[in-house]
Amino acid sequence: MEIILIHYSRKFVKKWKKISMSQKNKLKARESVFRKNCYDKKLKTHKLTGKLHHLWAFSVDYKTRILFEFIGKKKEVIFHDFGGHEIYKEK
Repeated sequence: MEIILIHYSRKFVKKWKKISMSQKNKLKARESVFRKNCYDKKLKTHKLTGKLHHLWAFSVDYKTRILFEFIGKKKEVIFHDFGGHEIYKEK
């Protein structure tokens, strides 16, 4: 499923400004895959449970995940946060 529009939370943007260019390039590459097919096997997209049951996540690499939420008819998303597994505890 193709994603038409991605919104970025303030938290996401704030963290983005602090990471290295190589990390940014890695995130951009995965975002490109995500835009074409948000369920691509490479991304390991999965629905979260518990307090985060309204959110989803996908893998950038072994350590890094992007936390997001579908809005509208699932063609639009909000990227809430990214990082290691600690992002699941911060919400």
